[in-house]
Amino acid sequence: MVKIQDLQNFLLNEPTQISCSYLIFSLVLAALLSYILSKLYVKYGLALSNRRRFSDNFILLTMITTLIITVVKSSLALSLGLVGALSIVRFRSAIKEPEELIFLFLCISIGLGLGANQWKITLLSFLIISLFVWMRHFYYEKETDQNLYITVSGKISGSLTLKNIIDILKKNCLSVHLKRFDESKEDFLEASFLVDFRSFNELEKVKKELNALSKSIDITYIDKIGIY
Repeated sequence: MVKIQDLQNFLLNEPTQISCSYLIFSLVLAALLSYILSKLYVKYGLALSNRRRFSDNFILLTMITTLIITVVKSSLALSLGLVGALSIVRFRSAIKEPEELIFLFLCISIGLGLGANQWKITLLSFLIISLFVWMRHFYYEKETDQNLYITVSGKISGSLTLKNIIDILKKNCLSVHLKRFDESKEDFLEASFLVDFRSFNELEKVKKELNALSKSIDITYIDKIGIY
């Protein structure tokens, strides 16, 4: 009977009071770490999408996770209610590249650690992971000779096809690697390439030949490294 009574008291316990100073410290530290992480992602990330816009979500995501864990850990009833609340959440935005999901998970991990009052372990882990991200950048830079990402998009027509785009790039680039290709039902294509130019003049030549394929074509250049 004593054990049953102890269990009931544990399940019906009142939420503990949360220190406002601790909460403010956790949120400020979460914002600082996620801000540094966003800068690392923009500069050293490998994703082809708009990394700057994607990284704008890091600070809010980390701070919200910190707040949720801080509040939830004070009460078992709240933690059980959180399971039901999250079951109705549906994420409709597709994650196209695994690296995006990895950095989102890292933001959530930082929030979990700070919300659980494990800020020393969280800070140490963040420093180690950041160092790895920084070192990984130099590893991939040595492994690949390509110096530019090119994304070509537009409505498919007689001349604007994936084959014609690849032919133009192969003719003017030292190497061409197709990294991503999307084609919608509305005959709209988007292709991303990792290429290597010998000079800035070759880049200008490719731009003119691609623009000649279609008037509606859009060309995006990402991660330019020493081409000009």
